[in-house]
Amino acid sequence: MAAEDEKSTSSNSGAFSIAQDDEIDQEKSDDISLPAHVAGSGSLDRLVDTARDYARAAASDNTLKAYAKDWAHFARWCRMKGAELLPPSPEMIGLYLTDLASGSGRSPALSVSTIDRRLSGLAWNYTQRGFSLDRKNRHIATVLAGIKRKHARPPVQKEAILAEDILAMVATLPYDLRGLRDRAILLLGYAGGLRRSEIVSLDVHKDDTPDSGGWIEIFDKGALLTLNAKTGWREVEIGRGSKDQTCPVHALEQWLHFAKIDFGPIFVGTSRDGKRASETRLNDKHVARLIKRTVLDAGIRSDLPEKDRLALFSGHSLRAGLASSAEVDERYVQKQLGHASAEMTRRYQRRRDRFRVNLTKAAGL
Repeated sequence: MAAEDEKSTSSNSGAFSIAQDDEIDQEKSDDISLPAHVAGSGSLDRLVDTARDYARAAASDNTLKAYAKDWAHFARWCRMKGAELLPPSPEMIGLYLTDLASGSGRSPALSVSTIDRRLSGLAWNYTQRGFSLDRKNRHIATVLAGIKRKHARPPVQKEAILAEDILAMVATLPYDLRGLRDRAILLLGYAGGLRRSEIVSLDVHKDDTPDSGGWIEIFDKGALLTLNAKTGWREVEIGRGSKDQTCPVHALEQWLHFAKIDFGPIFVGTSRDGKRASETRLNDKHVARLIKRTVLDAGIRSDLPEKDRLALFSGHSLRAGLASSAEVDERYVQKQLGHASAEMTRRYQRRRDRFRVNLTKAAGL
């Protein structure tokens, strides 16, 4: 649901404006300042700026943008209902969740997962503004429990890109500079079970850039990725493949060599003629677009209309593909994906022997 920018006024906190731009709104929500009784100084002002940077780094850019949109949408809803934003009202938030679940006017009913995410966004925004939103309050918890019971559906999972699929996808890529880069992205993302944000956040060395999400070391037997990922720091080991044409480490070496990259972001844009690498880090959306484009070019799931095929695959298809294709002990897949539990890893496995452990026979039947 598109967020619209409105202005609202609260009676308890004086004039309270909602920014006309999501990013500006997010900066205000992250605002950290000196106490009123403390006089400012150059050193304190620098500490305030640094504290704001740390606060913004507490969540990913995508999460912060989503939370900003959640807040803008709720603010507009409150204005239309004649309600106040501050302080948080559990009763009004319960009604807001009800409106999201039932749909009104031109707005369709939202899924349970989206509603739950909206509530998390509101809680985060209220915290940034010095308020506490009690999600266990009966006006919120009871309504949300009823929404989940009535509307919850099994999660819709993206299709896994299996071994034969990834081979067909990379075969569609040319051997120019752009093709070398995209081949390395697909093979590295697949073999590492990486999120698309993890792929594009990689630098050549540790601390090359302030926005680095990790770095890579190349050895004779493979590559070691050190990632500052969604769940914290983790290491991902990617061994060399059985042949150069499908080896992710070889593909990475080829890209780095011909793109002349020895510092900073690994995956960057290229010039229009495809002959030179730029210094600008790729956006993670490039990975999603690359997957969808090569899925179509390779003719994967050609039994379906193009629109349905595009909807089936996303960045997570690489992670699901590794989890579904790797014929190794499950714990190794779990470690590679960075999952805290084996149950989470099993959610990514699209083709596994679900009846390998037969409790019926084990129980004597």
